[in-house]
Amino acid sequence: MIGAEKGAYEHILYEKNGSVARVTMNCPKKRNALSLGHMRELTSCFKGIGEDKGVSVVVLAGEGPGFCAGHDLSEMIGQDPDFYRHTFDVCCELMDAIRSIPQPVIARVHGIATAAGCQLAATCDLVVASSEASFATPGVKIGLFCSTPMVALSRAVGQKKSMEMLLTGDFVPADEALRIGLVNKVVPQDELDDAVRTLAGKISEASPLVVGVGKEAFYKQSEMPTEQAYAYTKEVMSFNATFADAQEGMCAFLEKRKPEWQGR
Repeated sequence: MIGAEKGAYEHILYEKNGSVARVTMNCPKKRNALSLGHMRELTSCFKGIGEDKGVSVVVLAGEGPGFCAGHDLSEMIGQDPDFYRHTFDVCCELMDAIRSIPQPVIARVHGIATAAGCQLAATCDLVVASSEASFATPGVKIGLFCSTPMVALSRAVGQKKSMEMLLTGDFVPADEALRIGLVNKVVPQDELDDAVRTLAGKISEASPLVVGVGKEAFYKQSEMPTEQAYAYTKEVMSFNATFADAQEGMCAFLEKRKPEWQGR
């Protein structure tokens, strides 16, 4: 994948182990705060991964004491409206890249995930968190409401809890984040990598082609009224059933053997 070799980036690390890619935000001194350059590199990397048929699952992690502290505020003092608009354009492009690629993205969260960092976690398809992790959208406390983070947060968590997080800026500990649906699994810090590896391994056993179709359909139907969603997913599933991988999978199930995916 172009630009994805180790050392090709300034703000992130990229590595690939079999069919599992790992993208690590690598600005630990700033708790992986999202500068413009950092966000551009993440976006470029995710878009490249989306075109790599050798990758079936992606893990997004943070180096150092925490996952991500949100936007780099040192860049945002005294700027004009065009700069702020551009910053949030770049941020939204990153979130869209994560949602748009066919591979599921697992956020590996430790330490804090705040503001745009919480948005990143909520945008990822799945989240595995350390028991010491915590989540917050504290922009209201510094006079900058977390308006773009609310998009991902409110789609992952119910309205009342989302609004509480946005209005108070209070931290939500990992166990509560699990209860409200912001994360999928919480484990002790020393078990975090194993838990992420296990989840990624389970997903990578499926046909990457079919997983990609399913991911796209999931997000499209979630924005539709129920009747329209059924009409849409009926067509998706009918198309999916014609895939060689679907035929192989059904035959393998009936024959009690492991399927051999062909990617078509």
